[in-house]
Amino acid sequence: MLTKSIFVATLIWAIYSYWIDSRPVIVDTDIPTIFPLSSLGELSINKQPVQKKINSKGKVFQYSEFKITPLAEFQLAAKVLSSKHYSRGLESNLSPVDLALGWGPMSKTDVIDKFSIKQSNRFYFWRTKNYPIPHDAVISNSANMHFIPSNAMIDKKLKSVKAGQSVRFKGYLVRIDMDSGWRWISSLSRNDSGNGACELILVEEFSIL
Repeated sequence: MLTKSIFVATLIWAIYSYWIDSRPVIVDTDIPTIFPLSSLGELSINKQPVQKKINSKGKVFQYSEFKITPLAEFQLAAKVLSSKHYSRGLESNLSPVDLALGWGPMSKTDVIDKFSIKQSNRFYFWRTKNYPIPHDAVISNSANMHFIPSNAMIDKKLKSVKAGQSVRFKGYLVRIDMDSGWRWISSLSRNDSGNGACELILVEEFSIL
């Protein structure tokens, strides 16, 4: 009986030790504003994202083990099609939440209801039997976006978002580099799809509408 108890205790400790060693360490979210951002104004989910090119020369900065380079200012109001939390992999150290978002025609309930939507492995997947809008319009009016919260309050809001809600945010499309050669780069287009098509956003302001 004692031997069995020791075995069980040893097994529990081994599992706990493995979990401690393998779980990602999420860095404290306290990233400074890089540039003064334009006002969100009356941006609505019926409108297209606002993207503004910025001169990032000399603006690369170190955050923990990551080097962050801003590529463009970015603002969007959109309907949440799906939300996915991540806690494994190097990417989750910066971005614990992905949101699949729709704007313009992809924010309308009668259109969204025609789609089956899911997220997995940092991608957003959709299927439909009957296209309510053209295929290209689906691509250009929806996207999976990786969110890097700039502070703890935004991190909390992101983790509370659910499908069906509308959100509004602004920040920067960024590139992330590490000394090891690892790199994560945001898309700068709304018309691409597949690998590399997701936006990687350092979020400075975020609200649930």
